Amino acid sequence: MRAIDFEQAADPAAALRLIQQPHTKFIGGGTNLLDLMKGDVEQPLRLVDINHIGLDRIVELPNGGLRIGALARNSDTANHPLVRSRYPLLTQALLAGASPQLRNMATIGGNLLQRTRCPYFMDTAFAMCNKRAPGSGCGAREGVNRMHAILGASSACIAVNPSDMNVALAALDAVVQVSGPKGERSIPIGDFHRLPGTMPQVDTILQPTELITAVDLPPSGFSRHTHYLKVRERNSYAFALVSAAAALDMDGNVVRQARIALGGVAHKPWRVPAAEALLAGQPLDDARSAQAARMLLDGAQAFKDNGYKIRLAERAVVRALREAHETTGGRA
Repeated sequence: MRAIDFEQAADPAAALRLIQQPHTKFIGGGTNLLDLMKGDVEQPLRLVDINHIGLDRIVELPNGGLRIGALARNSDTANHPLVRSRYPLLTQALLAGASPQLRNMATIGGNLLQRTRCPYFMDTAFAMCNKRAPGSGCGAREGVNRMHAILGASSACIAVNPSDMNVALAALDAVVQVSGPKGERSIPIGDFHRLPGTMPQVDTILQPTELITAVDLPPSGFSRHTHYLKVRERNSYAFALVSAAAALDMDGNVVRQARIALGGVAHKPWRVPAAEALLAGQPLDDARSAQAARMLLDGAQAFKDNGYKIRLAERAVVRALREAHETTGGRA
């Protein structure tokens, strides 16, 4: 049994000083990290508790957007009045994830960094996992891959990002605020997560010595017509086979703007701006939605167990757009 040092940071500056030490990890809610430590996937020698550094507030920005502190709990964020009224898509996605008990602990920043639930990654009994042991191979490619990626995968890894929240944030054009030894930077959500390429062990562009401080949401025209559709094998506490986040800005039956993001299909939430542009300025119907869905899935590659995902994702997009169109006031 390894000894683990535990330190509590008093503020963000202290947290950044402590994270400079080798083999150190931040811990907030711990809902993902502790599972990985129990399975010996993560092996930190030091944990830095960041729960008391003042990053749990949700505040309105001067431009009418919203800043969600990185340590705001998922349940608090989902039920915040400004999130529910202005960004119901985020509320819907957060409430679709995990169980109430886990949502009470999990943080926004931790959810952004949530690691894949690929069994070949999660279980060290499987030797072949490039994400866990770079250069060892990808057991999922020839193994059981029913839950795995159909878009953006590589010969090194076909795992998927498991987060529901990330899919909604992608559709809402969120910006991740980060602080580190070199100062602060803002990262658009579409750039935050990486595709696997030849380095699947690196999930995001966040540096090991950086701290997520907040997630900013821009002023939204998508408060009335949104829907998060999660297709899973059971109604509670299951990761998505496929999910679709749809947000529409409507003028009667005509789409002013559309946002569509897919989850459960790639290493990161999947958006194709051309598919969204196809809907703009047009009446919304299932035929046009299906065309947009096909554009989103263009280039999809199935493996032996997950070919069903292509058609399922197309149908999920059509249904999510239909539900968003028919919803008034952003059901949350």
